Formats: sequence, C-alpha cells, structure tokens
Amino acid sequence: MVEVALRPVEDRDLDTLYEPESVKMAAFIARDPDDRQASDRHIARLRTSPDLTLRAVTGDGRFLGTIGSFFVEGDAEITYWIDRAVWGRGVASRALALFLDVVEVRPLYARAASDNLGSLRVLRKAGFRVIGTEVAYASARDDEIEETFLCLDV
Repeated sequence: MVEVALRPVEDRDLDTLYEPESVKMAAFIARDPDDRQASDRHIARLRTSPDLTLRAVTGDGRFLGTIGSFFVEGDAEITYWIDRAVWGRGVASRALALFLDVVEVRPLYARAASDNLGSLRVLRKAGFRVIGTEVAYASARDDEIEETFLCLDV
C-alpha cells in the first residue's frame, strides 16, 4: 500500500505536470497547453493565490499528482490529477480524503470528464453526488467533451 501525503507544490514538480498525459488530464493548465513558459507562469500564479489551495500528492515521498480547490462565481470547486502509473491503487481516494480534511468549505463542487470513470468513482466514493452534465470545450484535449458535475454537501 502506498503511503499518500499532501505537501505544497514545488518547482521540482513542474516537469511532471507538463508531460503530455498530465496536461491532457489536468484542469489547472494555461490556455495553450503547448506553451511551457505560459504553463509555468500559470502554475506560479496558482501557487501564490490566496483564493486557491493547491497541494502536491505524494506516495512514499514521490510526486504523484496534484489536488486543489478554487472558487468559481462564489462556489468552491475541487480538482485533482494523479499519475496514470498509480491508478487503481487508492492514491486518488486517499489524497481526496486527506484534502477534504484541509478544505472544509461545503458545499464543494467537482467536475470530471464523463469518460473518466475512475475519477467519477473516486468522487462518488468520497460522498459527492452527480448533479448534472454539460458539453464544454477542453483546451487540453482541443475538443468539446461532456463533463459531469458533482457536489459534496456535508
């Protein structure tokens, strides 16, 4: 079992965050996912924003992804990205449980690509309930996708 922990995002994490698979799955990306300098500036702004909580997810001390919360039109939202190499090992579920202890705002909303069944399963397992879907443009995929919206009330 991987020992999951949360810590602040560090400069040494940026290379992993910029890998193509990471960019495709992440919500926290710059407008142009192919522009590394813009992506680094974007992450730097996120790391220092007082309106955002952003943490690195580690497993046995190794960087495995990110998890964060932010506000959209007054509503708190959560997002996370976990390295595909550790999918199915409970890392996302444990990171989410740890993060929900840090961010106590409720209701807390989440969204995931409707084709990301693993992420939807993690969110529902943590108590999030599906409240709707919408088709939206995903710049990381350069395509319109269906997103599922979820809410955690308590």
